[in-house]
Amino acid sequence: MKQIFLFSLSFMFTTIISYSQIVEEKTIGDSLKVTIKNIGAEVNSPYHDYSEVISADGKLMFFTSRRPSEEKSKIKIKEKLDRIYYTTYDEKAKKWNPATPIPDPVNAKGRHNSNIATSNDAQWLLLYRDDENGNGDIYETFQKGMTWTEPSKLPEPVNSKSHESSASIAPDGRTIYFVSDRVEGGKGGRDIWFSTKDENGKWGKATNIGEPINTKEDEEAVFIHPDGKTLYFSSKRKGGLGGYDIYVTKNQKGLWSTPVNIGAPINTADDDLFFVITASGKTAYYSSERKGSLGDRDIFEINFTALEKKKDKGPRLALLKGKIYDSKTKQPIEATIEIVNLKTGEKVSNFTSNSQTGSYMVSLPAGVNYGIYVNGVGYLFHSENIDLPDASEYQEIEKDIYLNKIEKGAKIVLNNIFFDYGKASLRSESFAELDRVVKILNQNPNIKIEIGGHTDTRGSAEFNQKLSEDRSKSVVEYLIQKGIPTARLKYKGYGESSPINSDAKIDAEPLETRKEELHQQNRRTEFKVLE
Repeated sequence: MKQIFLFSLSFMFTTIISYSQIVEEKTIGDSLKVTIKNIGAEVNSPYHDYSEVISADGKLMFFTSRRPSEEKSKIKIKEKLDRIYYTTYDEKAKKWNPATPIPDPVNAKGRHNSNIATSNDAQWLLLYRDDENGNGDIYETFQKGMTWTEPSKLPEPVNSKSHESSASIAPDGRTIYFVSDRVEGGKGGRDIWFSTKDENGKWGKATNIGEPINTKEDEEAVFIHPDGKTLYFSSKRKGGLGGYDIYVTKNQKGLWSTPVNIGAPINTADDDLFFVITASGKTAYYSSERKGSLGDRDIFEINFTALEKKKDKGPRLALLKGKIYDSKTKQPIEATIEIVNLKTGEKVSNFTSNSQTGSYMVSLPAGVNYGIYVNGVGYLFHSENIDLPDASEYQEIEKDIYLNKIEKGAKIVLNNIFFDYGKASLRSESFAELDRVVKILNQNPNIKIEIGGHTDTRGSAEFNQKLSEDRSKSVVEYLIQKGIPTARLKYKGYGESSPINSDAKIDAEPLETRKEELHQQNRRTEFKVLE
């Protein structure tokens, strides 16, 4: 058990920060220390507090509480019903802020309301509501600016005449895993199912996730990690410590591994449910009635500390986050963030920044060369390239993005245009970006543009000049093949004459990898609006 436990938690290491009561601390083997603590009275109450879900960066938490709430008249106490609360993490104080009920209309009056899942950016919330027959369903609500939309019931085949109780949203935002006790296609009791949304936003067939995850016993409280490959859930299967225990499984080449009980001290003889963990793998939370509770069920924090010097690489993913602004007014704007697999051309996912704050957050599992496209109405798109090989270490990338309005003189760098070394022929990974240029030109039929090619300063000036001209010409030829009139297009080679980074700046950089990054920024293709 010791070796299996260490494998399943191998990326969940962090420094212990004590801001609330430690209820248990245990060393596993000679390499891992597990610390469990109650997250405190700012969140927990003497009543049931559970079903916590978090944003991928661990800064925002939604949870469900059965604490009573006073009516405005303060004359009587309402019946204790499940309601949804939220709290934000105070980085300076190293604790969670006092919990607040989520604004209307999310909490329906007179009904049980429970949050069950949130997207990585915490702007899409799945919740549970019971019906008059006790067969609850899954609803969804979206944050628009600082308000939430009226929750709407997910359609069949996600919901059914049976009971759907918990869910989790995959990092691509297109697949949800959920729990249902439906009989047809089930393995027995409560099972984990999944459904994927198509390009038109329609949910596909509900598929039982199957063995070895589902058993004849009950499975519950499913959670897919932002790496898209690691699944946590609770189960009453044989061999547990008692009640619901938390298990972990990983998807490897399309197959789920045999689930592993994550063991003591996290699992107890009571029910242990709703295990969630940050994208970094450093901090986890779960609901339990273990010792250290402030009353009934409470939310506990789990920290993992590596005792060996061996460096853990963490989950294989990148968390990209920041804000999107108008480049001139510096005001936040709503924009769509489209993510494409540049090798296959397949659209991976699509998200929207918050219209009031401009905030966005996306999870990028390793093993893909990503093209990131940010589009705002009336703006030139912005592109980024993030290549994450399978062995990539966990990283957080904070990047604020400034969009330029479509007007004369506006200019953007086409970051996903690729050429072989010293050549002018376009690589296939460039087509997704070029097709977005075609789309902009078709949507704005009166504009004329220049495609400018730039090189770094390595090599002769004559060679660089010709190379930049040939490359910009290749781009224009692609656009013409896609139906853009020649009269609207101009190409120009700038060679090494207009670097973003000077040779002096590059020479002063001590790291060779950083030097190459600066050279790469100089090697670029630009799109400029001429009229």
